[in-house]
Amino acid sequence: MARKIAFINYKGGVGKTSLLVNIAASLAKMGHRVLICDFDTQSNASIWLLKLDRWNKINSAGRGSIYSVFNPGEERVKDILIKDVVRTKTGEAPLPSLDLIPTTFNLVDLENEYSGDPAQPHYVVFRDQLAEVEADYDFILFDCPPNILRASQCGIFSANEIYVPSNPDALSLIGFTLLVEKLSKFHQLSASFRTSRQGVPARVQGIIFNSIKTGVDIDVPRMRMQLRLNQFRSAKRAAPAAKLFDQQVRDAMVVRRAVTLGLPVNLVKAAAEGTEEETVVDDYRRVAAELVRHGDRVNE
Repeated sequence: MARKIAFINYKGGVGKTSLLVNIAASLAKMGHRVLICDFDTQSNASIWLLKLDRWNKINSAGRGSIYSVFNPGEERVKDILIKDVVRTKTGEAPLPSLDLIPTTFNLVDLENEYSGDPAQPHYVVFRDQLAEVEADYDFILFDCPPNILRASQCGIFSANEIYVPSNPDALSLIGFTLLVEKLSKFHQLSASFRTSRQGVPARVQGIIFNSIKTGVDIDVPRMRMQLRLNQFRSAKRAAPAAKLFDQQVRDAMVVRRAVTLGLPVNLVKAAAEGTEEETVVDDYRRVAAELVRHGDRVNE
């Protein structure tokens, strides 16, 4: 069964998408079958992996993206899923086990103009369609915006784990606190639509420090985040095995270069050379490995 994981923090600008994309690429490099579901209306993950020309065609057509699955009779998740999403200039797929459910700017209409069947909310529609493909994957990662509005609800409702990308600052701590409060309200709202197969609603399983600047002392921010996580675990508002990840990700210019190139960092040539960028490739790989290991504890 696929591990379905939502990445979200109520604080924006924590490098959530770069963390998710590069963890996904690291997992694929390790031999896992990985699907990214882009629920962020900014479409950053989709634009990054498809590159602008491929993404523009989907955006202009108004079809082939996640919003289509909510309109009866249009497309289903299995129809819009893009296999082997990362492509080189020659059309090769260097990460053949990394797939994408793309989004475009029209996903914002899910928040404002969508009026579905109250007996089958949007997050139920998505869950049921995702079930048609999830057996093909080891990991399904949901890129959620910094809120729990309709788009995020689809990922959170389908997920069985939640991880919180964070920076070593007070705003990330506040964002994490607000996220846990909002999660409780959404789980209550959606409780009657859960199935026994889904099990318990997804809770926070981990916090990952990301984009750490050189020379920044993060001991105090880590201590404060750990204390807050301990409080939520004691109150049973985070998973019993929830942890602050040992591995963290450093900031590096190659991450921004990778976005421009439309490649995950581990496929950027400069990142494989003996430069400081090599460290961030190792960081993502180690976070991915820690995520894999943590899977043994998520059902505790």
